[in-house]
Amino acid sequence: MIDFTAQKRKGIIFLIDAPSGTGKGTVIKELMKKDNSLKFSVSATTRTPREGEVDGVDYYFISDEQYDKYVKEDAFYEYVDSQYGKRYGTLRREVDKFLDNGQDVIFDIDWMGARQMKPKVAGNLVTVYMLPPSIAEVKKRLQNRGTDSDEVINSRMAMVMDKISHWNEFDYVIVNDSLPKTVSEIENIIACERMKRQRNETLINDFVAALTEEFEAK
Repeated sequence: MIDFTAQKRKGIIFLIDAPSGTGKGTVIKELMKKDNSLKFSVSATTRTPREGEVDGVDYYFISDEQYDKYVKEDAFYEYVDSQYGKRYGTLRREVDKFLDNGQDVIFDIDWMGARQMKPKVAGNLVTVYMLPPSIAEVKKRLQNRGTDSDEVINSRMAMVMDKISHWNEFDYVIVNDSLPKTVSEIENIIACERMKRQRNETLINDFVAALTEEFEAK
């Protein structure tokens, strides 16, 4: 019997973006909880570790000098200098070790990162944008976190519409008005993208060749 399912395709990069307060982190956690074949990319950053954070687990904590070296070597799929003075980047080696093993990687980087990654991953990037059900709901969620001052919340709110304006740069756009519905919709996107002929063409060709050989041998 020919076991087509045992063969491996190249992994896919799934990038999810949303304005602050839209629930992106919660959605990604639920997706990974339900699908252990999804891997999360550990980014590099120049900021200092927060209490409880572990190097190589939460982030790779690196110096500015090492960051500059990585940029010069084109070692990042994408990188950004944040508005708060620290810098972040996605290391190619971290992503490729999963992709080359047929594992899919999920990201929560923004539209700027998506723009940088698209020309580097040869059509192997799938992007999803999550819209909030309302602006009022965004503010409510940010306030309910209880982690930010009013000043920080107002700053985040001021950027919401700017971030939303990039929705049309993404492959899929969904409204996160219900966590179970949103998770289900993204699961469907992931399943469909995994099944696309273009992503499995080499494997299908081999499988059809094996079927032809089996038929002709009878």
